[in-house]
Amino acid sequence: MRILITNDDGVFAPGLAALARGLDAAFGDEHELVVVAPLTDHSGASSAVGRVYEREAIPYETVEIPGLARVAAYGIDGAPALAVILACIEGFGPRPDLIVSGINHGVNTGRSVLHSGTVGATLTGAQFGVRGLAVSIAWGEEPIPWESPVALAVALVPVVAGLAPASVFNLNVPALPLEKLQGIRHGNLGRIGLIRSVRPERTPQPVDGPGIDRTGGVVTLNLRGSGSAAERAELEPGSDAALIAEGWASLTPIHGVREDTSEVGSAALAAALEATARV
Repeated sequence: MRILITNDDGVFAPGLAALARGLDAAFGDEHELVVVAPLTDHSGASSAVGRVYEREAIPYETVEIPGLARVAAYGIDGAPALAVILACIEGFGPRPDLIVSGINHGVNTGRSVLHSGTVGATLTGAQFGVRGLAVSIAWGEEPIPWESPVALAVALVPVVAGLAPASVFNLNVPALPLEKLQGIRHGNLGRIGLIRSVRPERTPQPVDGPGIDRTGGVVTLNLRGSGSAAERAELEPGSDAALIAEGWASLTPIHGVREDTSEVGSAALAAALEATARV
């Protein structure tokens, strides 16, 4: 089995190094590991690949993860989804059988998975039929207990590898030592995550430049966590974010782009086609 390790925090991030070392210790003697990840931080990139149609080639660098000389590692000038695409079209050796993305520093729960480069990498791989596991740990005080998500990821790899092609799991872990975790449970994808935005403030400012008169400004986005008891009470029971707040690791099966074949979707499509037939 060939395992691709990637992330969105960048190839030099400590979370990726911890994950790669853990997977190598567990599987490196029997399976082939390769790292292909962005050279720089691409957090929040989702499944974006950038303006690749304007680039004839994607630059990359060979890197060495400390203490892991036997694992080939590459940093690309691009987003995590692009790294996965290049790996899946055999730009860095044979196509991977499994993608493990992370460890992201900061959970990817609720609707925020839509924006996550960590999750986006695995969903991109799923479009090639490759199974995936996205791994994230909550923000916490140093030292970050990377060993907790590493241990869970190591346990999950054989399970995910045996699933149907294109299966993807999203694993989120509290910033707790392994012995202090409550355990791991299925977390429903919540409507509210642990990090949320409050109403932004818009400040108009003059905009200099030629041409017609223009106005602009800045929009200040304030983010807050679900730290207080009242804020945690807003989280849906059984959701991924609620489990993390209670000290549980959360595991959620997810899928990406799929055609809507439900009755509601089919009815809406029929109405739309009927309306446009008269154009």
